[in-house]
Amino acid sequence: MFLMGTLLAASAVTAVVAIVVVLIMLNHPPLPPARLCALIALALFSSAVAVYCYGWFSVTLGGPFPELCESGNDDGARLMVIKQEYWPLRSACLYSDGSTVEHVSMPINAFVCLLAASALFSTCASVYLRKRNRRSSGVTS
Repeated sequence: MFLMGTLLAASAVTAVVAIVVVLIMLNHPPLPPARLCALIALALFSSAVAVYCYGWFSVTLGGPFPELCESGNDDGARLMVIKQEYWPLRSACLYSDGSTVEHVSMPINAFVCLLAASALFSTCASVYLRKRNRRSSGVTS
């Protein structure tokens, strides 16, 4: 739990610092596009890690649902166990009659995937721009 808390804090701070640096870069041209894309990728990836850690804590500490599992279901079956999975982030209530009630934190999962995919795209764009810049500077020299 300490490791996830540390990771949450570090990724949140990294995301904020990367966003501030991007904003500073936008206000002071000339703007190197490869570095800008790399910083955007860092901000997006750090945000994805922070959101995932938040979701992890949410699942570990009982989920974003006020009453995660009731002691019995509508048919009178007793709660046997609460099963937690960390990817995708979800909690499942397993009852004695074999029924299961799942609580899936879909917005968190979708947001993490969106941020990670955007970070990957931005990283690829940064690599492409850097290679293109090196190729064009090598031809003119």
